[in-house]
Amino acid sequence: MPRLTKIYTRKGDDGTTTLGNGQRLPKDSTRIASYGTIDELNSVIGIALSCDLSPKLAESLSLIQNELFHLGSDLCFPEKDKLEFNIPLIEKHHVNNLETIIDELNPLVGPLENFILPGGSSGSAYLHLARTVCRRAEREVTSLARNEAIGEFVLPYLNRLSDLLFVMSRYENKEKGFDEPLWNSRL
Repeated sequence: MPRLTKIYTRKGDDGTTTLGNGQRLPKDSTRIASYGTIDELNSVIGIALSCDLSPKLAESLSLIQNELFHLGSDLCFPEKDKLEFNIPLIEKHHVNNLETIIDELNPLVGPLENFILPGGSSGSAYLHLARTVCRRAEREVTSLARNEAIGEFVLPYLNRLSDLLFVMSRYENKEKGFDEPLWNSRL
């Protein structure tokens, strides 16, 4: 567990930051942008949790927030260094757990009959925001994976998580008694 004794170091004042292996990269590199967006996603999930989400969602999202730190560490180390540093990674069981939650919640919200607009309860709206940030993270990680090796389960995890956040947003509206805002294609 890292111990932070000093918050500012001034090392990043030149526009670079340090990976877990000690290598310095520009702050706008694809790798840094990727795990920076994961951090942003985690923050949006924190906001959603502050909206008094249903207990079923709150429990799962608290675990997911922890897993997003795993995902950040997975991206913070180049593949060649992961064994040496023995870091937490995203693994197949993390992806399977997301699928299990989707399979549990999806029958409860019913089939989709139209495109859904983000909104309804505040918790649902923030879950939609988390979903869109997750999709951006997925796009950034896809760009990274085109040029560098990444963990085998990073992209599947992000893909499943965005699906789960969508289903969770629907579940939250249903639990709180809000109608789903539907897209009107005739306007």
